[in-house]
Amino acid sequence: MTEFPGESQQSRISGFLDSVGQLFVTALEMVHTRLELVFTELQEGLESLVGVVLWALSALMAAVLALLFGGLALVFVFWDSHRVLAAVLVMCGFVLLAAAAGLVVLAKLRAQRSLFSTTLTELAKDSAIIKAPP
Repeated sequence: MTEFPGESQQSRISGFLDSVGQLFVTALEMVHTRLELVFTELQEGLESLVGVVLWALSALMAAVLALLFGGLALVFVFWDSHRVLAAVLVMCGFVLLAAAAGLVVLAKLRAQRSLFSTTLTELAKDSAIIKAPP
C-alpha cells in the first residue's frame, strides 16, 4: 500500500479548510452570542425605563395636585390678614421642593450603571483571549 504524494497534500488542504471553517463557525457563534446579550440588556433597560417613567409621572401628577390645593388652601386661610406673605411662603416652599427633587434626579443619574456594561466586559474578555500569545 503505497501513499501518493498528492493524496497527503490533498488531505492537508482539506484539513486546513475544515479548521478554517470551524474557526469561522466559532467566530460567528461568538458574535451571535454577544448580539443576543446586547439586545437582552437593551430590552431590560427599556422595560425598566418605561416602568420608572410611568410611576414617576403618576407620582409627579399626584404631588403637584396635592401641593397646588394645599397652597391654595393656605392662601385662602390667610386671605384677610396676610395673603401676600402666605402666597410668597407657599411659592418658596415649591421652589425648595423643586430644587431638592432636581438634586435627587442628578444623584440618581450619576449613580446609574452603564447600559451595556456586561456586554463591554465580555467583549474585553474576548479581546484579551484573542490577543494573548498561544
